[in-house]
Amino acid sequence: MRMTRRELLIGAGAGALGVLLVSCTPEPKPTRTPTRTPSPLPTTNVPAPADSVRSSWATDQYSRGAVSYTRIGVQSDTRATLAEPVEGRVYFAGEATDVDNPSTMRGAIHSGESAAMRLRATAEAGERIAVIGAGLAGATVAADLADLDVEVTVFEARDRVGGRVHSHLDDDWPIPVQLGGWLVSPDDDSDLAESVDLASALWRSAGADIEPVANAPLDAAITLAQTFPADVSLTEALIATGADPEEPGLASLLAYLATTSGADAEKLSAWFPPALPRAASKGIVGDLGAYVRTQLSDAQLTLSSPVTRIAYDDAGVSLRLGTGESTSFDRVVVTVPLGVLQRDGIEFAPPLPFTHRGALNALGMGHVETIWLRYDEPFWDTEATIWHAVGDGPAGGGGLTLEDAVMVRTWINLLPVTGENLLVGIVGGDDAEKFAELEEEGALLSALTSLELFLPSGATG
Repeated sequence: MRMTRRELLIGAGAGALGVLLVSCTPEPKPTRTPTRTPSPLPTTNVPAPADSVRSSWATDQYSRGAVSYTRIGVQSDTRATLAEPVEGRVYFAGEATDVDNPSTMRGAIHSGESAAMRLRATAEAGERIAVIGAGLAGATVAADLADLDVEVTVFEARDRVGGRVHSHLDDDWPIPVQLGGWLVSPDDDSDLAESVDLASALWRSAGADIEPVANAPLDAAITLAQTFPADVSLTEALIATGADPEEPGLASLLAYLATTSGADAEKLSAWFPPALPRAASKGIVGDLGAYVRTQLSDAQLTLSSPVTRIAYDDAGVSLRLGTGESTSFDRVVVTVPLGVLQRDGIEFAPPLPFTHRGALNALGMGHVETIWLRYDEPFWDTEATIWHAVGDGPAGGGGLTLEDAVMVRTWINLLPVTGENLLVGIVGGDDAEKFAELEEEGALLSALTSLELFLPSGATG
């Protein structure tokens, strides 16, 4: 059920626990290159695509990043601390609160299930429950409470559902363009949407294809780090084993790790590292938004309604919206991204307990960005589905300045599994943050320059 903000507020109880006014701007739309002519761009031998679309999570005010990661020295129970309810009124969910699968869609769903279970144990019949955020976590909470005698209202700041999963639908594209989370492990049995197996990998340097780079150096570094008296970065642990993080093959493996963890190795904890890269993966090519909408079908949904203040006490919860309007509930589940909470995107009155504030500041918010390229005809001649660029491209940066140069080292080739001429570039960590800040022409040029390694032999001019 969808209702307007006006309809919601007319039927809501009066709330008078405080006021915070903020300006509200709509979510940035997926950006596409202005160059749509399939002819070579200057300074690169790779043909320009017929169309391109990219994400911008790093600069999105409603996400402020893509996924959470564990910083050096942060304890394993930090995420569990963040998930603890506050005075039985304020609950938290989202991938950052999941201990077992943080930074993943599975973690977001599991966190929603956990929050719903806590609410089932405390909520009384007839209560009004607010859920802030219509992503996977928020939608799961709403679905899991559907058979409970409570009224669930979901507030979403954007004009769409999904949060950090975003299936961008466009008639110019043959399948949904996945701008957020869409890659899962091969054994993931979540029935979210249609998916394809990405089972073949290609590791390529400027000279030739090379043997796949295994996780063995990372495994050895993590094992050694467990014996240290204090936590160190994954980079320091690698060096301690005698590995060179700047060796081209290992550097590419670490870049691949950054596309899932959101952070470079020098920022990642070696005691509590992220899940290591897999040789194979599974890609969702269906509409994830449809799944989320189904999960929300029994809840009242209000879009374009950012919550800016949460006031709570023994009597209940009062929410202040970006327009200055307020409404009251018995309990609230906060599922907004960690990056928003870290930047005080929501004010809490009274302030959250010190333990929660400490957990929020201890975790890191990482960056992952994606660029999709659509071609009328493929320029590549490999059927491998996951590509890894090792070393620098043959063009030596494609004419980009040092400030603009971003090597997109991980690519997904969807042609073998969908029959469509689609390439998806993924970049993580500091490079992802830099990539998000590039102008459209610079981002496209960076992506195409990175693809020069994958031109057929003799095609580099």
